[in-house]
Amino acid sequence: MNKTPSDETEKLFKLARDKSVAGRTALVATVSDLFFGHEDVLSEKERTLMTEILNQLLHDVEMTVRRELAERLADQEEAPRDLIITLANDEIDVARPILLKSSVLRDAELIEIIQHRTHEHQLTVAMREGIGEDVSEILVETGDEDVISALLENPEASISHGTMEYLAEESQRVDRYQKPLLSRGDLGPDLAKKMYWWVSAALRSHIMENFDIDPGELDATIEDSVGEAMTHLEEDRDESSKPFRLARELADKGEITPKMLIQILRQGEIMLFEALLVELTGLRLTLVRRIIFESGGEGLAIACKAAGFEKPDFASIFLLCRKARPGDKIVDPKELSHVLKFYDKISLDAAESVLQRMSLDPGYLDSLRRIGEGGDKKGED
Repeated sequence: MNKTPSDETEKLFKLARDKSVAGRTALVATVSDLFFGHEDVLSEKERTLMTEILNQLLHDVEMTVRRELAERLADQEEAPRDLIITLANDEIDVARPILLKSSVLRDAELIEIIQHRTHEHQLTVAMREGIGEDVSEILVETGDEDVISALLENPEASISHGTMEYLAEESQRVDRYQKPLLSRGDLGPDLAKKMYWWVSAALRSHIMENFDIDPGELDATIEDSVGEAMTHLEEDRDESSKPFRLARELADKGEITPKMLIQILRQGEIMLFEALLVELTGLRLTLVRRIIFESGGEGLAIACKAAGFEKPDFASIFLLCRKARPGDKIVDPKELSHVLKFYDKISLDAAESVLQRMSLDPGYLDSLRRIGEGGDKKGED
């Protein structure tokens, strides 16, 4: 049977007699070094002994030592289960790497931690890769919106249809669930359609309370928008293309400016302009293309106002977008006058709110255009 070197064994005995915090810390470090450094030569009995020593000493050493040990063990598939469970139930700074990565933890142990440890432990479990349906259900049962949002934003989490149905219902009450739910690839089309109707119903109430528009016309618009939204559940931008990579880099550096957009349009780099606007607004590429080239220009005005652009910069972007359209490139002076008046009327807060609504319901853009057209007609009468 292979033994640990005698000098290391003697060192262990010497450290074991030292009852100080420093001595205990050194003993944990030495035992863990032996445990990992001699994995191939330690017998099963020796490995068990090392585990028992570490378990007994963990509560006597500083958090930094426990945290370092947790980080070393998190990726170890053969790590001792008892030790992993102890670390997973420790303070969150120690437990975090274990909860996020350790494959040793079983669902029953994760559920126990969710039910009896802190809010931070629950949040960390919600971000763990490969969460099973049972664990997801217990996370949802906490009723904590932060925990549930983290779970929904975790693409590796498995969520049962029943739990997903419950969360879809809850999204009527909790707006922050809507976007991550609709972004999940495992959301069934039946639930997605219900959710789009709920979002649109809330949108209808908002429009009816704040704008003068025919209810029948608005309902038809919302119905069309729900159908359109259902065809775009999958993100349609090509994130691997060069324009999008460049746009993302510029967005990360905070370097997307009105002057840059104007220059890019003048150079005819329409695809890059689209990618930059996607990064700036958070909208899908199909919707960005629509607001760039559609008649009226309200959507482009909202995007530029929400980004804080000055009116002259917006005017230049609007005119250059019109010249980039296929077919007739002549700009109607009435169209320019209308969209500039619209730009003056809408506040920054309102533009940001509308942009958020547009990301959830593209039909909102149609409603705004109809409202704008109605306002012009009233002014002409």
